[in-house]
Amino acid sequence: MLNDIYNKRIIELAGNIPRLGRLPDPHASATAHSKLCGSTVKVDLKMEGPVVTDFAHDVKACALGQASSSIMASHVVGSTASELRELRETVRKMLKENGGPPQGKWADIALLEPVRDYKARHASTMLTFDAVVDAIGQIEAKARQPASA
Repeated sequence: MLNDIYNKRIIELAGNIPRLGRLPDPHASATAHSKLCGSTVKVDLKMEGPVVTDFAHDVKACALGQASSSIMASHVVGSTASELRELRETVRKMLKENGGPPQGKWADIALLEPVRDYKARHASTMLTFDAVVDAIGQIEAKARQPASA
């Protein structure tokens, strides 16, 4: 039932998204868009080595995209690139392959587990994870480029 995915906690998360806005000088920005529902999440990221040091996002998404973005914003600073890539894969598997939800500081993502039964909602739920991993990749690519003389 659709009420399972739009429960009180999801609505609370969607209505209280931390770190909204844009960073003035991000190391990378990335946008993820769902063609199916029109939801868009833009993220700005700063990193020091493999660790996220600052984060902001502009979220124009449905309640599920907002809720997943809210969870991301609550825990992303201090997380590592490998942790965030692993998180994205865990959430993807949770939605598409009946995998278990993440544990630890990301345990709130279990609230999104009922979304697996609604394939049309997967893309909006994944937006924040896809955008963050994209931004990390951009930062790492820049770091690998030789410095200009």
